[in-house]
Amino acid sequence: MKHTITIIGSGFSAMAASCYLAKSGHQVTVYEKNSSIGGRARQLKREGFTFDMGPSWYWMPDVFERFFADFGKKTTDYYELIKLSPAYRVYYGIDDFITIADNLEEIITSFEAIENGSGKLLKNFMAEAKSNYDIAIKELVYRPGVSPLELITPETAMKVGQFFSNISKDVRKKFKNKRLIQILEFPVLFLGAKPSDTPSFYSFMNYADFGLGTWHPKTGMFDVVRAMETLARELGVQFVMNANIEKIIVENKTAKAIVVNGKRIDSDLVLSGADYQHTETLLDQEHRAYSEKYWDSRVFAPSSLLFYVGFNKKIENISHHALFFDVDFYQHARDIYDEPQWPAEPLFYANFPSVTDKTAAPEGMESGFFLVPLAPGINDTEALREEYFDKIMDRFESLTKQSVRNNIIFKQSFCKNDFVSEYNSYKGNAYGMANTLLQTAFLRPKLKSKKVKNLYFTGQLTVPGPGVPPALISGKLVSELINKQFSEQ
Repeated sequence: MKHTITIIGSGFSAMAASCYLAKSGHQVTVYEKNSSIGGRARQLKREGFTFDMGPSWYWMPDVFERFFADFGKKTTDYYELIKLSPAYRVYYGIDDFITIADNLEEIITSFEAIENGSGKLLKNFMAEAKSNYDIAIKELVYRPGVSPLELITPETAMKVGQFFSNISKDVRKKFKNKRLIQILEFPVLFLGAKPSDTPSFYSFMNYADFGLGTWHPKTGMFDVVRAMETLARELGVQFVMNANIEKIIVENKTAKAIVVNGKRIDSDLVLSGADYQHTETLLDQEHRAYSEKYWDSRVFAPSSLLFYVGFNKKIENISHHALFFDVDFYQHARDIYDEPQWPAEPLFYANFPSVTDKTAAPEGMESGFFLVPLAPGINDTEALREEYFDKIMDRFESLTKQSVRNNIIFKQSFCKNDFVSEYNSYKGNAYGMANTLLQTAFLRPKLKSKKVKNLYFTGQLTVPGPGVPPALISGKLVSELINKQFSEQ
């Protein structure tokens, strides 16, 4: 039977859910508060420069392929992928960096050159990481987080110890070189928590990094957004932009409608891909499943200070992705999670899409995207943004041995306050709720409201967690729960 479904937000999880639900024959309309689709994956175009405003790493290509295959499609039907070579570079000082190759064999050789015996250790570590990846991505993450029994399989029973140890401890058992340890800890930062708080089982992120490689859609991550929008429209999904959701109307403990720009829109079911905590504020108090105390007690992934910068010349001594680990890695982590404050010496990430994509900047110029991870809820002012831009530019110029400040012809910042105003993000978090042991699978906020019938959620604050591939999976999981409910009625 055909049902009318309202979806709040147009991020990856909401777009994925819209496709699955439309394929099932439902009448689906997506309401987006901003003027363009994509949620945090919007695109910024200014003065001839193009920037992905949010996600910029394309990992786990198999998850994207699986998504499009569910509709009889392939990613190549919509966009072209380029495997980055090198994948990325990690800077530690002037003329002092480690280049991560686009294949495991070369990475093993690089490790061995830095620490005697580490090549063989990395090979064994990656075999375990691949095993975890096969279990996690092919099985566990495609389960809806309804019951703890979802985690119990013959394969996970063999790895139970990995859920009670952590990445940091596991890596240090095998490797002694500080830099190699940091490189192996880096991928789990995408999960939103310190390596010391992330279960060892999540080493599957290392396989996503070294084993599957780092890719780039030909003209940026927004290619994927366009692809999903095209697929959704092909399936009959309708989109409404500039649609500010003011309230979710509940009658007889059932979601009946949303209020959009002052107008009531009725439907059979409401699915929110917006920030979970914000969505619950659209409900009257008695219909909220999670209290403010609950949200405040959760471990959230960092917020970010972002700069989108256009340079009127080509930048030297850079790669497409670059990590600047020339300061204390662990102090910065403490400044995010333990004693929230602006870091005195911030780590930062730089992305130069125009190295790969010539459409990202005018000819002879460069587009740059700089990111500093910050504690969620931190104080955010224009003065602080400028202070930290100067900090990272001082180091960037020194480490890459060039002057670039006078070549900036465009710059726009985005920080905690913008995450709140643009995305209704709780405490301005950038990546959602961290995947710690006590915030994994069935311990995350539920896809289905515990208090309101016909109200569902999807995205990075629910199952399976933060990141673009998990967002695609979240959309699939919630659509399956919705179809199951409809089939039982």
